[in-house]
Amino acid sequence: MPAPDRYAVLGHPVAHSRSPAIHARFAAQTGQRLDYGRVLCPLDGFVASVGAFAAAGARGCNVTVPFKFEALQRVLQSAGSASARAQRAGAANVLGFDGADPARWWADNSDGIGLVRDIQQHAGVPLAGTRVLLVGAGGAAAGVLGPLIEAGVAELVLANRTAAKAEALVASHAELATGHGTQVIAAPLAEPGRGFDVVINASSSSLAGAAVPVPGAVLRPGSLAVDLMYGAAAAPFMTWAREHGATARDGLGMLVEQAAEAFFLWRGVMPATAPVLAALRAEVDTSA
Repeated sequence: MPAPDRYAVLGHPVAHSRSPAIHARFAAQTGQRLDYGRVLCPLDGFVASVGAFAAAGARGCNVTVPFKFEALQRVLQSAGSASARAQRAGAANVLGFDGADPARWWADNSDGIGLVRDIQQHAGVPLAGTRVLLVGAGGAAAGVLGPLIEAGVAELVLANRTAAKAEALVASHAELATGHGTQVIAAPLAEPGRGFDVVINASSSSLAGAAVPVPGAVLRPGSLAVDLMYGAAAAPFMTWAREHGATARDGLGMLVEQAAEAFFLWRGVMPATAPVLAALRAEVDTSA
C-alpha cells in the first residue's frame, strides 16, 4: 500500500495549531488516507521551507501567520495559479503542489468562506441584506471581505486605525461590491456607525490582549458579534459583546470550516463539519 499523501500547516508559531487534529478527523470520516503535520518556518525562511516540503513529495499545505501574503506572492511570481478570492485578498492560506516546481502549484484562500459558512450554518444567521461591521484591515480582514460581499450583505463598513489601509481594501473590492449590490465604505474606529446586525473583529486586538477597539454602540440587542480568535484570546471580546446584549461567537467554527474547504480543494470530498466542531469545542472548553 502506498504511503498516505502528506500535508501540513506552515507558520511561526505553529505548535499550537489544531489543524492536524481537525484534518485527522476529516480523513477518518471520509476514508481519505493522509498524513497532516506541522512545519515551523523561520521568520525569514518561508520560501525555503515550503519548497523543501513540496520537494519531499507533499501534496499541499495550509499557511498561517505571518506567511499568508508571502505564500501568494511565491506562487504568482513562479507563474503558478491563484484563485480570484486569493488574489482579491492578496493572501493565501491553502497551497496545492504538483511536484517541486512552483509553476505547477496553486494558491487559494479559504478563510472568508469558512467565516461565512460558520455564521450562516452554525450560528444560524443569514447574511443577505444585513449591515456588517468588519474591524481591522490586515490579512484576516482581507481574507473575509470578498466572501462577505458574495454572501449578499447590504452594507459593509470597514473600520481600521489606519484609514489608508481600509480605503485600499475597499478599493480593491469595489468591482465585486458593485456586482453584488453591496455598499462598502471605510470608517474610523471611533465612529464606525451604530446598531449593526453583525460585528466581526478581524483586528489583532484580542491576540494582543488589548481593549475592544470600537464603541459599544456598534451593537444592539440581538446583534451577532464574532471574534476571529478563539479560546482565552477571544474571551474579553465575547464578554464585551454579551454586556451589550449581543450574541457572542468566537472563531472556532471558522477554523473548522476553512479547514473543510481546504480539505475539499485537496481531496475533492467535503467533510461534515458539525461533529468535528462539536468535538473541538469540547476540547477547547475543557482546556480553558
